[in-house]
Amino acid sequence: MRLFLLPISTKRVLIYCEKSSKFATDRNTLLDKATAKAAQIWVQWEKSNKKWQQNITAYGNRAFQRIPFEEWGLKSIPPLSSQRRAGGMAGEKVEVTFPPTLIKPESTQTLLRKLGTERQSLHRKRMWWSIAGMPITIPLVLVPIIPNIPFFYLCFRAWSHWRALSGSYHLEFLLDNNLIKPLPSLMLDELYSAGMSHKSEQWQRTHTDPPAAGLPKQNSDSCEEPQRLGQQKELVLVQPWKIRLIAQSLEVPELHPELERALRQVEKSLEAGAVSNDDRRKSDATTTKDKEKRE
Repeated sequence: MRLFLLPISTKRVLIYCEKSSKFATDRNTLLDKATAKAAQIWVQWEKSNKKWQQNITAYGNRAFQRIPFEEWGLKSIPPLSSQRRAGGMAGEKVEVTFPPTLIKPESTQTLLRKLGTERQSLHRKRMWWSIAGMPITIPLVLVPIIPNIPFFYLCFRAWSHWRALSGSYHLEFLLDNNLIKPLPSLMLDELYSAGMSHKSEQWQRTHTDPPAAGLPKQNSDSCEEPQRLGQQKELVLVQPWKIRLIAQSLEVPELHPELERALRQVEKSLEAGAVSNDDRRKSDATTTKDKEKRE
């Protein structure tokens, strides 16, 4: 397996695990088979001529898009198996690929631990809430024709939180046993730096097409200072055209939808934050004017 740390903005990072084919065959459990079967049925429903099946998958896909990208990232890390534990004890390390201009190599372990532990209590709590809600939905099985969608949704959410929790535990195991091998990628640096010579913040955030000249090299006379994670003002670091290039260059096509989901959620969060700040400023201005009138 191989891990990727891919910044979406200067404050948020997507972690993604590319699993080897060997690992996939080692973990062919009953739960994996059930998950694969459910995915197969879902695809069949998407292509079905039955309107109710099309509606269910349409609403379901929207719900999937609202699941935080951090959860999807942790779910990509497989649960810690006896084979992985044995390999770890034998000193078998896992490579972590990242852009070193944005993420300092010496801070990768700190960042990985933060990503692995900060959501553990959330996933644990929501997993148990989903499990607790399952019995309440069981009577709906008596409804004819249409399956018990609330029950299956709660099953999925419980499984999803369990997988994210298991992924976080696996990541902790790797860190605790010094099994992480940082692998800075100059190629990722070039991809992330493409277009940064444009000083307009609006261009960086909204431009959807690559520069006509390809990937421009950094120019010390015209470029902004390189952005790093953790700076005070949050800026988006990827655009749709960069997402395509990153997935293609790393030869991991599964990264494309993960990065798209993460970018969409981060942009929506920033837009909501901007609206909230505007409303707060307007409220403060109104309060100040009212106070001045009273005085």
